[in-house]
Amino acid sequence: MNFPTTLDGIYLNGQWSAGPAHLRVINPATEALLTTVNGGDEQAVDQAVTAATQAFPDWSRTSGAERGAILRNIANGVRNGREQLITLQSSNNGKPQFEAAIDVDDVIATFEYYAELAEGLDAAGDTNVPLPSEDFSARLRREPCGVVGLIVPWNFPMVTTAWKLAPALAAGCCVVLKPSEVTPLPELELAAIIAECGLPNGVFNLVCGTGLAVGAPLSADPRIAKISFTGSNAVGVQVMQRAAETVKGVSLELGGKSSLLVLADADIDLAVELACGGGFFNAGQMCSATSRVLVADELADEFLERLRKRAQAIRVADPFDPEVEMGALVNQAQYQRVLGHIDRGLSAGARLLCGGNRPADLPRGYFLQPTVFTDVPLDSALWREEIFGPVLCVRRFSTQAEAIALANDTQFGLVASVVTRDAATADRVANELQAGLVWINAPQVIFPQTAWGGYKQSSIGRELGPWGLAAFQEIKHVVRAV
Repeated sequence: MNFPTTLDGIYLNGQWSAGPAHLRVINPATEALLTTVNGGDEQAVDQAVTAATQAFPDWSRTSGAERGAILRNIANGVRNGREQLITLQSSNNGKPQFEAAIDVDDVIATFEYYAELAEGLDAAGDTNVPLPSEDFSARLRREPCGVVGLIVPWNFPMVTTAWKLAPALAAGCCVVLKPSEVTPLPELELAAIIAECGLPNGVFNLVCGTGLAVGAPLSADPRIAKISFTGSNAVGVQVMQRAAETVKGVSLELGGKSSLLVLADADIDLAVELACGGGFFNAGQMCSATSRVLVADELADEFLERLRKRAQAIRVADPFDPEVEMGALVNQAQYQRVLGHIDRGLSAGARLLCGGNRPADLPRGYFLQPTVFTDVPLDSALWREEIFGPVLCVRRFSTQAEAIALANDTQFGLVASVVTRDAATADRVANELQAGLVWINAPQVIFPQTAWGGYKQSSIGRELGPWGLAAFQEIKHVVRAV
C-alpha cells in the first residue's frame, strides 16, 4: 500500500489541517518509513476544545434517534472501508491481517451497539423516583457530561477509540480525540470516515501528537468535563494528576498482569491453546494478556512439554504473510523494552523454556520468538510487572486455594481465565478471582454488551455495555413539591 509523503494530523471544526509536529510513522515489520503525520500542539488542542465547546449546546439537545442514525452511518462506513482499514492496521501496528480483521469487526459492532442504546434513550426518557413522602415527587434525568477528551493507545488502534467515542457520541457529548503518535494511520482513516457521516462541525475533533504536546494540555483544559484514557499506569497517573487540577471526571483503563489457571481436570490441549492465545495474540501487547500461567502439579510436566512445542511452532512472520500466526512488536522502543525484561528475568534466576530471541529468518523488523519461562521468582519483575510482549511465565500449584492466592497477588485485576471440566468449580474459582472479567474455557472474546475494566490499579470505571454509556452521562434529580 502506497502512502503520501505527509498527512494532515489535525481535524477540527469539520476541517483537516497540518500542524507543526512531524510524527514519523514506521512499519514495524520492515522498519521502513511509511509517512510523516503533521500533528498538533497545545494551540491545536485549544482550538479543538473551543470547537467542541461551541458545538456542545446544539449537539447535546439532539434526540437519541438522531445520534443513533449517525452512529449507524459510522458503522456502515467502517464496514465499507473494511479492507483498507485492515491493511492500515497491519502496516502501522505490525499485527497479522486476521487479527486486524477482528479489530475492524469489533469497531463495527461497537458503533452498532451504541447506536441501539442511543435510540433507546428517547423511549426511556426521565425516570420517576419513588419517595417516602406524598408531598414531593422526583424524577431522574441522565444528561451528557459535556466536552470530553479521549486518549487512546497504540496496541488496538480504532478499537479503543470506538469503545470511547461511540458511547460519548451516543450520550450527546462532543469529543477531542488524541490517537497514539505511534499508530495514527488507522485512526486518521477512521476519522475520515466519521467526517462523512453527518456529524455537525465541532462535535468530533482529532489532534495527533505526543503525550506531552497534546495529551497533557487536553487533560488540563478546564473546559474538558471528562478525560477517558487507555494506556500505561505511569501515564495514567500523570493524566489523573492534570485532571485533578480542574476536578474533572476521569476514566482510566490501565495495565494488567493476569493469570490463566489450569486446574487438575483441565483439557490440556485446550489449556495450551488458551495459554498461547492469552500470551501471544497481538504479540502479547495486551493489557489483558494472561502472561502468568498457573498449572496444577498433576498436569504441569505434560502441559509444559506441549506448550513448548506449540510455542516453537508458532509462525512469526510479516503481517501480510498468509501463514503468519504472530506479527511484529509495534516499534523499536517496545522491542528493546521486552528484550530488557527477558534479560532481567534470566538474571533473576528464571528458567527459559523456549524463545527469547529474534527469529533467525527475520533479520529486520521488531520480531521476537514466543517466549516461555518457568521457575520465575515471585518477587521478580518478570512475574510482577506488565511486560507487554510475547512472554509467558508458568508456575505450578498444589491446591486451588494456592492458585487463587497467586492469581490475586498482584497490584492489577483486569482479567483472568480458568480451564476446568467442572462447571461448579469454574464458577467458584471465578467468583474468588479479583478481576473485572473472567473467561471459563474460552478465548479472550469481548462483546460490546459486557463491561471492560478491572479491580485495583487496572481501572477506574468501566467501558462497554450500558456502563460505557453511563460513563459519559451526568445524573440529575428534579424534586418537586406536590
